[in-house]
This record gives sequence, C-alpha cells and structure tokens, in this order.
Amino acid sequence: MAEHDEDTQAPSESDVDYETDEELGDVAGAQAKMKKLREQLKDAQQKRDEFLDGWQRCKADSINARKELLADADKRAERQKIALIEDLIPVMDSFDMAAGSESWAEVSDGFRTGMEQVRNQLLDVLAGNGVERFGKVGEQFDPRTEEAAQEVDDVAGEPHSVVKILRYGYRMGDRIIRPAQVIVKSI
Repeated sequence: MAEHDEDTQAPSESDVDYETDEELGDVAGAQAKMKKLREQLKDAQQKRDEFLDGWQRCKADSINARKELLADADKRAERQKIALIEDLIPVMDSFDMAAGSESWAEVSDGFRTGMEQVRNQLLDVLAGNGVERFGKVGEQFDPRTEEAAQEVDDVAGEPHSVVKILRYGYRMGDRIIRPAQVIVKSI
C-alpha cells in the first residue's frame, strides 16, 4: 500500500512543468504569423477574384468582338452579293430586250435557243442566290414594287392593272433590288 500512496501523492513543485515566458512568446508569435498568413490569403483571394473578373471580361469582349466581326463579314458579303446582282440585272434586261425585239424572230433557231439557255442559266443563278424576278401582265399595279412609266386607256384589262412590262423587277427576300417598270391601264 505504501507504493500506492506514493503514486497518488500530489506532484512536487519540481515535477510540474510550467510554461515559460519563452514558450508563451512562441505561441504569441505563432498566432501573429497565423494572423499575417490569413491576411495574405485574403489579399491573394481578392487579387485572384480581380484577375478572374478581368479574365472573364476579356473573354466576353473577345467573344463579342468575334461575333461583331462575323456579323460585319456577313453584311459585307451580302452587300457584295447585292452589288453583283445589281450588275447582272442590266444583262438580263439586254436578253429581254433582244427577245422582245422584232428582229428576234429572224435569228436562227440555234442561236435563239442558245441565247435563251444562257438567259435561263442566269435566271437560275439569280434564283439560287435568293433573287426573285417579278412583274406580270394582268396583275394589279403595286406601287411598292412597281413604277408606272405610263398609263394607257386604249387597251383591254382591269383599271390599274399591268398591261406591259418594260423592265422586270427583282427582289431578294423582302428587299426590292429594283422595282419593275410597267405600263398600267388607267381608270
């Protein structure tokens, strides 16, 4: 029992491990370092967020610039396409004038057939590019798509109807490239 009593006795002052001022200073230093590291982490996170925001803005600007470039290229291509079509329309007018002339009947069949095939190929090219040719004798005059070059009353037909096509009109979708030029029956 004596042994047991020795084990349960209160430790002596020499046995107790007291924290020294040096050890307390190490804890305070570690806490200061932790505080400084937390501040540095917070600053780094703020900078990361700023850089991420900047990068995302740059990426969005780049995407928008690319979209604008593509849209501009599409518009430019559309303008060039319309300019080419506008250049082809007088060629079509020449074919129509030749086919409508009195001397057309005197041309050899082979030549006439060849010219009509070339004309039809041009019409197919225009149609393949979304261009519609319009103007028809007997239809009501439409001032939005046709120009009345003349009004006549000594012909058969409904008042304000187209009695002759002088030049066909051409449209691309809703856009009128050139209005038809027509002669209209007057009231």
